[in-house]
Amino acid sequence: MSSTLPLLSTWARNVSPSPTLAVDAKAKALQAAGEDVCGFAAGEPDFDTPEHIKEACIAALKGGKTKYAPTPGIEPLRQAIVDRYLAEYGLKAAPSQVIVSPGGKYNCYLGVLATCSPGDEVIVPAPYWVSYPEMVKLAGATPKFVLADDRTGFRLTPAMVEAAITPRTKLLILNSPSNPTGAVYTRQELEAIVAVAIKHNLYILSDEMYEHLVYDGVKPTCVATLSKEAEARTITVAGFSKTYAMTGWRIGTTLAPAPIAKAISELQSQMSSNVTTFAQYGALAALKEKEKTAAALKLMMTAFDRRRKFLHAELNKIPGITCLLAEGAFYLFPNISSFGLSDVEFCNRLLDQEKVAAVPGSAFGAEGYLRLSYATGDDIIQKGVTRLARFCATLKK
Repeated sequence: MSSTLPLLSTWARNVSPSPTLAVDAKAKALQAAGEDVCGFAAGEPDFDTPEHIKEACIAALKGGKTKYAPTPGIEPLRQAIVDRYLAEYGLKAAPSQVIVSPGGKYNCYLGVLATCSPGDEVIVPAPYWVSYPEMVKLAGATPKFVLADDRTGFRLTPAMVEAAITPRTKLLILNSPSNPTGAVYTRQELEAIVAVAIKHNLYILSDEMYEHLVYDGVKPTCVATLSKEAEARTITVAGFSKTYAMTGWRIGTTLAPAPIAKAISELQSQMSSNVTTFAQYGALAALKEKEKTAAALKLMMTAFDRRRKFLHAELNKIPGITCLLAEGAFYLFPNISSFGLSDVEFCNRLLDQEKVAAVPGSAFGAEGYLRLSYATGDDIIQKGVTRLARFCATLKK
């Protein structure tokens, strides 16, 4: 009998850990050891969940809402989500088209699983959110990356999408506002790209997690509203984590055409059953108690906008760095390629020498950049960008 255990699965051996979480974990370990670390790594609002949302969850707990819930979510929450899409975008849907899942990341993964099989290809725009390629690989499909760098405002063109399509292409992923760049597509840009997807009969996974975090009068676009053809093939992912500072609650949402929604619900029934029941009542309060929620969001957005403008201005003062101004989310994606270091080495040395934690752009499929989150305190941003400037000055000598 062999004493050597069998290999782990192909999935376990080939999946990569989340680099954003890895950087954040290293920064927190340094902080726990007493180091003064300026963390720009985590995509997590530094605000607490609004009180009325927490109170609704507490009331649900006390009211005995601790049993299994329907797999796709409690009916009042699914109805409230449908009502939101109608009110905000004029999109008509039925509650049966909504699936509430344990976090937007899981919603994206289920959307890929429901539409892609081994041998299929998925177009993944780069810079991309770090989990997209791994989700595609876990479904047995192949990610096909298309890089749109700062020369195109980090936005794909229809020609770039067209050039990436092969007979095996099944799904196009779109993310606007973008993590990691903060780029936001205009409605006209999305119409042109979606026309290519329709022409080639592709599904579309539209990750709209940051839809409410936009600046300077920019309007988000719900891809499913572009046309009836778009609506029939678009899986819309959103959630509560970023807009309502509910990252730890793990509540994401999918709105999809009925056949896809049914498939996603059936997959979820075998994989996670349902979202924590009492947490869903907190999410329901976020949608139903609109005035309180709007006030909390306005407070966050005022802070995010101030930080966005300050960080952007300070970054562009640093010789060797260029940075576009994000229109959405809470990230900036500065170009540091002029320093002659790989972005991984740049980030490692920055953390070691100046105790500033940033995520290298290569983690998002874009070598030569950094992702800096400004969903952190003003004092941390001010101190961190001062340290970054000092570090860069040593590289320019």
